[in-house]
Amino acid sequence: MNRLLRLAWIVARARLDARRAGWQADSPFVPRRTALRVLPNDLDLLRHMNNGVYLSLMDLGRVDMMLRTGVHAAVSAQGWYPVVVGESIRFRRSLQLWERFEIETRVLGWDDRVVYLEQVFERRRPSGDVEVVAEAIVAARFLARTGGGVPAPDVAESFGADRVSPELPDEVSTWSRAIRLT
Repeated sequence: MNRLLRLAWIVARARLDARRAGWQADSPFVPRRTALRVLPNDLDLLRHMNNGVYLSLMDLGRVDMMLRTGVHAAVSAQGWYPVVVGESIRFRRSLQLWERFEIETRVLGWDDRVVYLEQVFERRRPSGDVEVVAEAIVAARFLARTGGGVPAPDVAESFGADRVSPELPDEVSTWSRAIRLT
């Protein structure tokens, strides 16, 4: 329930911002920051944010990015929707109850079938320094409501990008091959 309320908040905030005069969609290649806070339902028995919650909150970061970049409107108009086909996350630090953090989400690129995103959890230390808490790579496919997969270059073109992907980082290409996405 807690994540549904957060989702409603993110959607409402994005719609409100879209109604403001002069609002323009962000680029999906520029990191989009989604501010959140650790809530009691996010904790595990060790009283820090549960590792599964990170994955659920990454969904919220992707929704926020898709709404604010216009990707959601573009793909929905085509009758397409995203599904996650792979995720890899590295935990570096713990998040504690009530702690504020941000999820930075951006599109890295795509191959013939899959769109790759990077999501980074960050918190601001009392000194003002930003500390990385967790880093993730996400692979998403787009499916058509009428059935079947949508080629990633078609998805990119729908939101105004070139059909040719920016070069993917070597570690993303290696990861994709290792989990047999390509």
